Amino acid sequence: MEQLGSLLPLLLVLALMWLMLIRPQQIQQRKRQEMLARIKRGDQVVTIGGIHGSVTHVTDDTIRLQVAEGVEITLNKNGVGFIKEEASDS
Repeated sequence: MEQLGSLLPLLLVLALMWLMLIRPQQIQQRKRQEMLARIKRGDQVVTIGGIHGSVTHVTDDTIRLQVAEGVEITLNKNGVGFIKEEASDS
């Protein structure tokens, strides 16, 4: 029984770390993956580098983004920071 008593503070610290650090990060990561999965043609997005544009083509891993008339770039979906319409709703 004494062994359990000496392990209790360590278990409490680990549980607190999980609640304060790991769990919120998991939730944030899940929301980001859901957002990236919802990207569709016509969405207005901002990349993590700050480039604004309109999605013209979507594949599993990449998107094509029109950043100016006649100028398109291809980037990984992970490069998208947020979808503009979703940001204004929050």
